[in-house]
Amino acid sequence: MSVSSMFARAVAFVGAGALAWRRMQGVQPKPAWGNAPEIPAAKPQGALPTLKMPTARGWSEGQKPTAAPGLKVNAFASGLDHPRWINVLPNGDVLIAESTQVAGPPRSVFHYAMQATMRRANALGVSANRITRLRDKDGDGVAEIRGTFMAGLNQPFGMALVGDTFYVGNTDGVAAFPYTAGADRITAPGRKLVTFKPSGHWTRSLLPSADGTKLYAGVGSLTNIADDGFEVEQGRACIYELDLAHGTSRIFASGLRNAVGLAWEPTTGVLWTVVNERDGLGDETPPDYLTSVRDGGFYGWPYCYWGQTVDDRVPQDPAMVARAITPDYALGGHTASLGLCWMPAGTLPGFPDGMVIGQHGSWNRSTLSGYKVVFVPFENGRPAGPARDILSGFLAPDERQSYGRPVGVALGPDGSLLVADDVGDVIWRVTGER
Repeated sequence: MSVSSMFARAVAFVGAGALAWRRMQGVQPKPAWGNAPEIPAAKPQGALPTLKMPTARGWSEGQKPTAAPGLKVNAFASGLDHPRWINVLPNGDVLIAESTQVAGPPRSVFHYAMQATMRRANALGVSANRITRLRDKDGDGVAEIRGTFMAGLNQPFGMALVGDTFYVGNTDGVAAFPYTAGADRITAPGRKLVTFKPSGHWTRSLLPSADGTKLYAGVGSLTNIADDGFEVEQGRACIYELDLAHGTSRIFASGLRNAVGLAWEPTTGVLWTVVNERDGLGDETPPDYLTSVRDGGFYGWPYCYWGQTVDDRVPQDPAMVARAITPDYALGGHTASLGLCWMPAGTLPGFPDGMVIGQHGSWNRSTLSGYKVVFVPFENGRPAGPARDILSGFLAPDERQSYGRPVGVALGPDGSLLVADDVGDVIWRVTGER
């Protein structure tokens, strides 16, 4: 057994004691979900934050997630290497970004403990650094053709095709590559449009504007609450807008600790995102969230959360707190909501218009949350009603093991819903039962 594994076990033992003590302090808060969530008062956890994560097990032969009533799920592709994000090309090819968080130098004993725990959960390791192309040529719902579309990338995540240019969100910036319609592979060198600081929250999601003139990119913070100072967080915790014609970029919205999935709401043309909030204040405090994104908007990080709720652990700026916009819809504490796509009514039977969200799952709360794919219904361009599960069953009932962890979500070329599972190394395909 490696030193890291032994340390992870020791951390789990200490963590179990801390969790038991915290549970003795009172009734567990109810999940903070919806347009007007009940968010418990913060309980700063100090030098021993909650650290709880299941061991990555993967799926047994024939095992799969649980689909909601009226739906069914099958493996579109398996045997991938930590699939994170999905992009569907006009010819029906499905592109999968395979990449993994890479460990940097630990900044503290807790950071080392977190890294050891994440390795056990298959959330930290060696990155494949490639994009794989999948094709279901015979239309049976399973991809029988597979090949490398791009290799030698730097923790690729977001992908976008605009005209004859293919864009990749590497952890250190966005690169543009020439693309020929129907090509099985891109080998030509790219050009970098913008440089981002790597490490910390490393994913770089991409979304083009409807007219193809702009590209939006999510860049997360380096730390939890600017723990290493504000200077290293400059240019982070925001969404960028890239002007493709002029080669310029600007910060479109800020104060978003880790904005990952991006999607357009089609009736209003408004940009939406899902954001992972800060740690160390309790199981439901604050919740991750789904929100519309305003040009020039500031959403609170690191000074405050859910509007003007101040985080006393952070040196304050009252003017910034006063500017903070309250998010639209809470998604539960620490659910690690990453994937996001718009799903029109009728895509899946019984589901109206709304947003699909891949919840990767918590690692820092006493009762695990997330580990499922959920749907938030929309009316008149806004969330309207409680969330519904689409896929669940990624987590063992005793929370000790995870069979999978959903990340990216996208509509497949055949009208199905595709879900990337980076622990199961599977792309799941969801359709109606008939």
